[in-house]
Amino acid sequence: MRIAQIAPLFESVPPRLYGGTERVVSHLTERLVELGHEVTLFASADSLTSARLISACPTALRLNPKCADPLPHHIVELDQVIRRSDEFDVLHFHTDYCHFPVSKSLHLPSLTTLHGRLDIPDLQPLYRCFADAPLVSISQVQRRPLPAANWIGNVYHGLPTRLYKPRFESGDYLAFLGRISPEKRPDRAIKIALQSGMKIKIAAKVDRVDQNYFESTVKPLLNDPSIEFVGEIGDHEKSDFLGKAYAYLFPIDWPEPFGLTMIEAMACGTPTIAFLCGSVPEIITDKVTGFVVDDLASAIACVERIPEIDRRTCRAVFEQRFSVERMTSDYVTLYKRFVGELDEPELLEYEPTPPAILQ
Repeated sequence: MRIAQIAPLFESVPPRLYGGTERVVSHLTERLVELGHEVTLFASADSLTSARLISACPTALRLNPKCADPLPHHIVELDQVIRRSDEFDVLHFHTDYCHFPVSKSLHLPSLTTLHGRLDIPDLQPLYRCFADAPLVSISQVQRRPLPAANWIGNVYHGLPTRLYKPRFESGDYLAFLGRISPEKRPDRAIKIALQSGMKIKIAAKVDRVDQNYFESTVKPLLNDPSIEFVGEIGDHEKSDFLGKAYAYLFPIDWPEPFGLTMIEAMACGTPTIAFLCGSVPEIITDKVTGFVVDDLASAIACVERIPEIDRRTCRAVFEQRFSVERMTSDYVTLYKRFVGELDEPELLEYEPTPPAILQ
């Protein structure tokens, strides 16, 4: 099958450091190539891929100090896709909705995976206008603000099983990974660690938009010697960072559409303590791969219960539910329905709890 993967240009594919969407696009692209598909990746020129690469900008935009406006680069990318659209059986967009008018008017064979939050009022008229746009969610909860949208499937993210090496011996610190922002609540993570009497390591980036939050809320908490701020890390450092942790903390305060770091921790065999928001109950199986909590006191209490979680089970659940093989298989099924190779219109859905692991 001839497949185009259209990635955002904020990060390279794969990203050098932080970047969930681009990381997923990379894993999907490489697996599709391994399966023998003819794949073209639209991404920044500093991307690394075994697919054919077509670039709209020389470097990823987030780390380019000369980039003041990312929109023109994405318009150029869209134009590249349009001019080559007859070369593909399926166009798979990961770039939100900018292509909707083009896809609608030119009848392009496209589907769109939405990677972000959808509970923004401005999106309601947009998705009413483009009610026929074929959409893929990355969790069931992500769909709630737009229940009438044209959802053709739900595909959970997946990672290569060889990417992270699991560690089945418990570590001696709590871990926080990702982005310093009010909705990710690193301040909560620090409080959990301090009140549990445990060390915490924080590996996270600080975007310009979150600099004030970091300076006013997080930085004053970093003076305690039990808190180590590592900064931004890449994939090659995560096996050690997550695998050697006692537990991973995911104390979010927003409707997280997926939360890739939860399955990264799972892949490393590390239990997660996560707050009941967004996709958390779909990803973390309570009392099996970690604990799903409602408040700070419950999170602190669950720190003592981490030995109840079998680290080998965490890894096994990851391999069953969140591998790149499973993710790619699901997308290929959707592609085949697009080109008429499969007649069944049944949506791709998943149970939150994997029965085979729990028996």
